[in-house]
Amino acid sequence: MSSNESQDDKAAREKAINDWLPVTSSRNAKWWYSTFHNVTAMVGAGVLSLPYAMAQLGWGPGVAILFLSWVITLYTLWQMVEMHEMVPGKRFDRYHELGQHAFGEKLGLWIVVPQQLVVQVGVNIVYMVTGGKSLKKFHDLVCSDCKDIRLTYFIMIFASLQFVLAHLPNLNSISVISLAAAVMSLSYSTIAWGATLNKGVQPDVDYSYKASTKTGAVFDFFSALGDIAFAYAGHNVILEIQATIPSTPEKPSKKPMWRGAFLAYVVVAICYFPVALIGYWFFGNSVEDNILISLEKPAWLIATANMFVVIHVIGSYQIYAMAVFDMLETALVKKLHFSPSFMLRFVTRTVYVGFTMIVGICIPFFGGLLSFFGGFAFAPTTYFLPCIMWLAIYKPKKFSFSWIANWVCIVLGILLMILSPIGALRHIILTAKDYEFFS
Repeated sequence: MSSNESQDDKAAREKAINDWLPVTSSRNAKWWYSTFHNVTAMVGAGVLSLPYAMAQLGWGPGVAILFLSWVITLYTLWQMVEMHEMVPGKRFDRYHELGQHAFGEKLGLWIVVPQQLVVQVGVNIVYMVTGGKSLKKFHDLVCSDCKDIRLTYFIMIFASLQFVLAHLPNLNSISVISLAAAVMSLSYSTIAWGATLNKGVQPDVDYSYKASTKTGAVFDFFSALGDIAFAYAGHNVILEIQATIPSTPEKPSKKPMWRGAFLAYVVVAICYFPVALIGYWFFGNSVEDNILISLEKPAWLIATANMFVVIHVIGSYQIYAMAVFDMLETALVKKLHFSPSFMLRFVTRTVYVGFTMIVGICIPFFGGLLSFFGGFAFAPTTYFLPCIMWLAIYKPKKFSFSWIANWVCIVLGILLMILSPIGALRHIILTAKDYEFFS
């Protein structure tokens, strides 16, 4: 009798914990929630550097890689949505739970969690800096003769907002912020290519590679591969987003989730392709690594775009942070047996936001470093881990379409993982002399 009770107690305790954790606590999301969560997670401020990546790749390879990345990541996204409920009666609410199912309890954790953390924490730190930089640009444009304020203070202003928002309990509670962020990403992308169109093709436009040497051009090519790869990095939070959608055996969550995710991908294409292609077409290889800098005027429009970037990054930060909070809180409650309480959550989240803020302030050139470390984590989680899991779990017939498609993605993904950090490392070495701590 007692063993049954303890089983029931255990189940009840599990349920209580799951009802408290941010990913699993609220399961009443509509399908369109997944659209804007995905758009917010996927479209980073990185879209503004796409024309620069195009300039390093050239017309043919650039268009091919942009499009291929879109297709491959859409395919791996579909796989993850399918695998969320492939075991009847069970849901893989987190990326690492799927990893554990595919690779085994221990190995699954060790393969997925470090990579997921690198991506999520890395993105959060970069967003701290991006938020601060965009606020600074906004301030400098609106008030050009004001006293210069250091970037550090702008990062603190941005973080002060995150300290408040971090205490919203789960993904559904940030859906309004996420919607605003998704709308913003569309807006500043449109400003970027609209203002470019307005400016017209530059008279001395040149589409040749900027690097003077063959080696230079090759390395630039590699680092641009990385830039484009990171433009499609929303997969790290995809299962966590799907976990918020209700599911029954008759109506599995994958249908609404896939509808939302596909729509999100259409929006991503509307954001990415015009900016990348029009930006490169009008400015050629003289385009800056942030297209808003190339535009300069009209000042009010560029200031607005920078403010939009800030609002978007606010939402994006929260979506990635929510997945980290979930991991931290799971570890504290399940492994270290803390009791789920407001205090625990308050301390954990405040410490985490503080940590990302301090790293962002100390190392404002973190974005340059991320493309190096990111190559090892972004490429697998987005391009080929889902494919390996698919092969491990479904074991498709050799040389069937599914088998070939997965192996193609794996090979391309591994190439990306090897080549992009090489390009990024050279970029770090070349620009390291300009790096300043505490700028």
